[in-house]
Amino acid sequence: MDNNNLFDKDNQNGDQGQFQQQPYQPQQPYQPQYQQQQPYQMGDGELEEPVTFADWMLSTLIMCIPCVNIIMVFVWAFGSNTKKSKSNYFKAMLVWMLIGIVLSIVMIGAFGAIFASLDPSYYY
Repeated sequence: MDNNNLFDKDNQNGDQGQFQQQPYQPQQPYQPQYQQQQPYQMGDGELEEPVTFADWMLSTLIMCIPCVNIIMVFVWAFGSNTKKSKSNYFKAMLVWMLIGIVLSIVMIGAFGAIFASLDPSYYY
C-alpha cells in the first residue's frame, strides 16, 4: 500500500497530499452579551415588572422587626397584590422556617432526653 495516499482517500482533485491553506483569521475575544432585566411573563400573557432594589431594601428592613416579620412573611407570601417573584421568595422562606421549627423540636427532645438520663435525682 502506498503511504502517500493514506491521507488522500477523499481527495477528488488528485492533489497528492497538498493541503489548501486557509488565511489566518484571529478569533474575537469572548464578550458576554448583557441584557436588560425583562419583566416577568404572567400566566395570562401580561407582564409583571421585577421587584425593585428599594422594595427589597424595605422588605429586609421590615424583616428585622420582631413579630411584625412573621405577619409580613404571610402577607407577602399569600397576598394577592404582591409580585410573583416576591411571593415565591416568601413562600420558600416559610418552608425553611417550618423546617427549622421541626428540627428545633427534634433537637430539644433529643437533648432533653440525654440530660434527663444524666440527672441522678431523676430516678428517685
